Amino acid sequence: MDAGLKRELEAKVYAGERLTRSDGIALYESDDLTWLGRLAHHRRTELNGERVMFNVNRHLNLTNVCSASCAYCSFQRKPGEKDAYTMRIDEAVRKAKEMEDEQLTELHIVNGLHPTLPWRYYPKVLRELKAALPNVKLKCFTATEVQWFEKISGLSADEILDELMDAGLESLTGGGAEIFDWEVRQHIVDHACHWEDWSRIHALAHAKGMKTPATMLYGHIEEPRHRVDHVLRLRELQDQTGGFAVFIPLRYQHDFVDSADGKIRNRIQARTTMASPAESLKTFAVSRLLFDNVPHVKNFWVMHGLSVAQLSLNFGVDDLDGSVVEYKITHDADSYGTPNTMHRDDLLHLIWDAGFQPVERDTRYNVVREYDRAPSLASRRAEPQQVWA
Repeated sequence: MDAGLKRELEAKVYAGERLTRSDGIALYESDDLTWLGRLAHHRRTELNGERVMFNVNRHLNLTNVCSASCAYCSFQRKPGEKDAYTMRIDEAVRKAKEMEDEQLTELHIVNGLHPTLPWRYYPKVLRELKAALPNVKLKCFTATEVQWFEKISGLSADEILDELMDAGLESLTGGGAEIFDWEVRQHIVDHACHWEDWSRIHALAHAKGMKTPATMLYGHIEEPRHRVDHVLRLRELQDQTGGFAVFIPLRYQHDFVDSADGKIRNRIQARTTMASPAESLKTFAVSRLLFDNVPHVKNFWVMHGLSVAQLSLNFGVDDLDGSVVEYKITHDADSYGTPNTMHRDDLLHLIWDAGFQPVERDTRYNVVREYDRAPSLASRRAEPQQVWA
């Protein structure tokens, strides 16, 4: 990067000025990862100090049967396939209650677009989950799923959200965003929910008082300019609604053929390479610098590994998701040694080991509990430490 441009960008960051599209592209073109990290960490510290948030949650995928066949997706199955499944409501409740003793605070539910499940299944399962776990927040369904509910029910998203909220819905999830730019999206997405509907549904949720996450799937066939465009669309929507609590860059995954039928379903795998740790850290940093109006940036550690998760706390990230327990959308846990589950104590030590203060939160980013600050580096060096793979 030209030294003059570098000084100009740094001055804008430290002055708190809003960065432009060309600024974002220039930041991606920089190979100075340490410099990017310093800028992003400055911004992250201004917003959140040395605190790192997490929650105790469980991911449930009620069904992997999906009418869409998105090019990057290894999760979806068609009706009748060997490892296709759909949970009964009592099974979903049983799985959720397995974590009751760990003071679970959130259930995160995302599903395939099931071609024959009736709309009434979805509010009913929320009501049963809420009755079984009244203190647990329900963070459920992507905007893509809500648009699918519109199709199968004949109701509007406004009516659907009202009924889901009445059944206990606290927040939508941020999925279905992928990359919004049609130049890329048309090659990776096979459902009908694109920027216009995704933004419409989240704006409607915000108007109803929800705080929702936003995501971006990176590291496949997109270019940095598409990532910048994606963030700026969300930033503009945030200017209008103020409803996004967190931004979550999600690393695209290859299919490592761990399914029961041995099929590779990822149709773009042969012409893609997954983002390197350095590319992931750059993406976190640039996202933090561009998003001047979203308070938090999250690393979903299952997709990045624990070491990158720790490093990312110095590249703009201030949230590490939660305990997760079971995540079927990607296959990272099967090939990188990343565990399926992190208990509360695991997350505390992961954050302390990185030199930050853990703060347990709820779905709306209200503080549940603040923990002690990280011990000094000298005290940590005085005894052997766990190595996070």
